Amino acid sequence: MTAPAAAAPAYPPVRRTGPVELLHGTAVSDPYRWLEDEADPATTAWSTAQDALFAAHRNTWAALGPLRRHLAALMAGGSVTAPVPRGGRLFDTVRAPGRDQPVLRVVEDGGARTLWDPLAHDPAGLTVLESWEPSWDGSLVAVQYAAGGTERCELVVLDVANGRMVDGPVDRLRRSPVAWLPDSAGFYYVRNLPPSDTPGEEGYHRRVRLHRIGVDPERDELVFGAGRAMDDYYAPALSPDGRWLTVTATRGASPATELWLADLSEAAPESPRLRRVGGPVGARATLLLPSGTASDGPAYLLTRRDAPNGRVEVTSPARLTGRGARTPDEPPDAGPRPTVLIPEDPVAVLTDFAVLDGPGLARSVALATRVRHAVGEVTVHDLATGRRLSTLELPGPGTVGELHAAPDGHEAYFGYTDHATPVRVLRFDARSGTLTPLHGGGATGPADGGEALGGRLPDADEDRTAAPGAAACVTRRVRYRSHDGTPVTLFVLSPIGRPDRPRPTVLSGYGGFGASIVPGFAPQALAWVAAGGVYAFACLRGGGEEGQRWHDAGRRAGKQNTFDDLDAAADWLVAAGWADPARLGLLGSSNGGLTVAAAMTQHPEKYAAVVAVAPLLDMVRYERSGMGPSWREEYGSAEDAEDFAVLHAYSPYHRVRTGVRYPAVLLGAADGDTRVSPSHARKMCAALQHASTGSGPVLLRLEHGVGHGIRGTATTTELFADVMAFLAEHLRLTALGS
Repeated sequence: MTAPAAAAPAYPPVRRTGPVELLHGTAVSDPYRWLEDEADPATTAWSTAQDALFAAHRNTWAALGPLRRHLAALMAGGSVTAPVPRGGRLFDTVRAPGRDQPVLRVVEDGGARTLWDPLAHDPAGLTVLESWEPSWDGSLVAVQYAAGGTERCELVVLDVANGRMVDGPVDRLRRSPVAWLPDSAGFYYVRNLPPSDTPGEEGYHRRVRLHRIGVDPERDELVFGAGRAMDDYYAPALSPDGRWLTVTATRGASPATELWLADLSEAAPESPRLRRVGGPVGARATLLLPSGTASDGPAYLLTRRDAPNGRVEVTSPARLTGRGARTPDEPPDAGPRPTVLIPEDPVAVLTDFAVLDGPGLARSVALATRVRHAVGEVTVHDLATGRRLSTLELPGPGTVGELHAAPDGHEAYFGYTDHATPVRVLRFDARSGTLTPLHGGGATGPADGGEALGGRLPDADEDRTAAPGAAACVTRRVRYRSHDGTPVTLFVLSPIGRPDRPRPTVLSGYGGFGASIVPGFAPQALAWVAAGGVYAFACLRGGGEEGQRWHDAGRRAGKQNTFDDLDAAADWLVAAGWADPARLGLLGSSNGGLTVAAAMTQHPEKYAAVVAVAPLLDMVRYERSGMGPSWREEYGSAEDAEDFAVLHAYSPYHRVRTGVRYPAVLLGAADGDTRVSPSHARKMCAALQHASTGSGPVLLRLEHGVGHGIRGTATTTELFADVMAFLAEHLRLTALGS
């Protein structure tokens, strides 16, 4: 006899009074628009009632306590970043075991000193270290910090010798690049115009400026950005000797980058003659100019022009600023073609490049990092010819971080991580060709023959790993086919590495902005696997795991491919015996929250529970809040009829249908989030609570004093614990097994 279906839960009352608008000939209903106004007393009262509802359900989750303790143990071990070498010193951030946030420190003469501690700056713990950049000689360091999760930064300059503040604070920043002059007298950076000059568009209208130490920031010289689009992003950079200034300009989330170059030997730093480097628009590019680079080169260009997976070209400032360069009033020209140093790989995506040309080297070399089907590798090349000399043997099939090399040096530092391994820092010495752990451990030599041993998974694509505080976890990398036949990479984490029976399974994906979902320490997944579940990460179209074409295939008009890839991953997990729909859940955040919500509204019958944290959900009005205007190149604009048709078709908020049995849903938001407005989660929560006939529940979790980006360990642990306990409750996973 079939048990009767559980009744839909009771929810706080909410009015449906929003408008129905005619957009491009389509009637669009928005019954909860009033929830966009967080200052409205009605919104406050409704949110307070939702807080109480969430707390009541949270108190019943049996797995919450055990999961919180397990997650706290996994995250208690501390963390470290790869150091940045400057002037004989190393700069890094370290979070000591048991501490909530990392500190910025300097390492010199065999010892380490703390330079900036967010908890000393703000004992309440509401301020986080957002970014930092030491000067070329290592005497000063620019520190950016933000409070309440807003990512609105202030910048101060510290004297490295004694840690004292010598300049600042400078406000109206959002994690700005900092390009130091070689004498440490000042730096180029990016600052927003005053809010009073741009009412309603605060956080936009960026300008590149030159700041001199000790000068009032309001007197900083304007260098670049006047008259350009409000959503342009800029990144200034200087060669170590201070001769060459580059500025990249990107329109919002566009994959296209403009590159501008100036020779500061011809003009004062306050008035550089920036010229647009020629070439077709539509490709990301980074220019590396080693110290001492003359006008006739060589300079190194990492570009995706005519190479969607990236390549390194050898060019020169003279070539770049010759026929192919123009003043701001002149159109770009292709100019002479550079020489290819490291060609495009047809499969692997080039992600970083560094030059090691210090004294004492038998020959100068270059390091290149790539991602091959979502797994990292590092290769060593002859700088003169580009010939691959070796492939570094990494600790396992994981992810390689950004390369940090000293100017005119022989060493490079980078981080390595995988799903079960916190970041460990590795040091490559070009003199010996060895790779060693920076903080102890044995050395390894280069792999033979050039095979990507560091990027190749062990037999059967299986790797049994364990982190401190984690039970054994087996990671399998598989390739499944999406609905249109496209191969997609999927990482499956499980207790034994094979589908012995359908287990409670969490499927996660992102699929946007060219961001790659690559192996990284995942305490939430490890805790889930330790309790007997399966956790899967899908590398969906719209991400960057397979290069620019992969990104293009999942943005704008191709966005449905992202959701189809996730849907196909769910089908594959069920068909392969890992999962069943009654205990299959989705988890995503930000653009990933959009992805899982779209998958749920298109196929609600396939999932038992869905969690969307900081999600985009109303895609008809996403441009009107947060950083939405910056994302038109990723999603399109509802002001355009064709884009609107695409957005409206998949917008999760607009796909909610009355009378449908939706799965249990948890929506997460934060009141300090300046990227994605919490109104997305509020409106979706109200819509689902009204429409769903399922037993639910549909819950809203609102955090205070945090935002979209960097956060402390304590709030991260609480977020993970709540999210995983909700999934455990509704996928029937116990903390002691399943």
